Amino acid sequence: MKQETIEFSLREGDDFIPLIQLLKVTQVAESGGESQILVLEGKVTLNGQLETRKRAKIRQGDAVVVNGVTITVV
Repeated sequence: MKQETIEFSLREGDDFIPLIQLLKVTQVAESGGESQILVLEGKVTLNGQLETRKRAKIRQGDAVVVNGVTITVV
C-alpha cells in the first residue's frame, strides 16, 4: 500500500495551525468532529510521537501521520 503525502503551507503571518484544523483543511478528516475522534482514538502521530492534544500547535517542519497519510508542513 502506497503511503500518501500531503504538503501543507501555513498562511503568511501564521506560525502554526491547530492539529484538528490541519486534519480538516487537508481533507484527511471530513469535519472537525472527525478530526477530534482521530486524535482521541490515538491514530495521529506528530514527528513520530503519539499526539493526543487536539489543539497541538503544528509548525513549519512538522510531520503529522494519520491513517497512512503523511502531512508535512512546509
